[in-house]
Amino acid sequence: MTTPSTPHARESTERPIRVMVVDDHPMWRDAVARDLSESGFDVVATAGDGPGAVRRARAAVPDVLVLDLNLPGMPGVQVCKELVGSHPALRVLVLSASGEHADVLEAVKSGATGYLLKSASTQELTDAVRATAAGDPVFTPGLAGLVLGEYRRLASDPAPAASDEPKAPQLTERETEVLRLVAKGLSYKQIAERLVISHRTVQNHVQNTLGKLQLHNRVELVRYAIETGLDGA
Repeated sequence: MTTPSTPHARESTERPIRVMVVDDHPMWRDAVARDLSESGFDVVATAGDGPGAVRRARAAVPDVLVLDLNLPGMPGVQVCKELVGSHPALRVLVLSASGEHADVLEAVKSGATGYLLKSASTQELTDAVRATAAGDPVFTPGLAGLVLGEYRRLASDPAPAASDEPKAPQLTERETEVLRLVAKGLSYKQIAERLVISHRTVQNHVQNTLGKLQLHNRVELVRYAIETGLDGA
């Protein structure tokens, strides 16, 4: 007689989240890598400069890049642009000492999924890495409102002159529904619960929508939703 598998048994077969840590301070970098390893993550690589981060990330293929902004050789935002541009499935969580608005917005515009200050606790960091791996935006409290405000400012900028380019492909009813909830700031988990679908299905709808609209990240997706009135504002 066989017994049904338990949740714990199912969890044990799942691949751990692959993480790479990039920071120019060796002691800090090693401490973060150690904390993540002890929390069950697979730390596949570390780097202490921008060019090395790009090179090693392409070789190690992490799920999440924990990235400092102030790096020798190449700034963190450029590292983010290069890697997200060539590896759309990569998620970037910026872990920085800077809470300057300009740094936060530049990181998000470069493709970062989240932004956490280095004052965060180990628990906050591990929770943020898991959320980032799932595609959910994560921000140190107080920064999320700043980013959403920037979405709206961008949407109010004059649109470029219309060209003879063909119209964007039509979204399905479900893709439009998911996009509307993304624009309202809901996480993928919350969207899945709201629509009674799986987290993976939500991710697939978002990826399909990005492809159809020829957009690259959540920032551009939310801007599109606001411009077309899908955010319900």
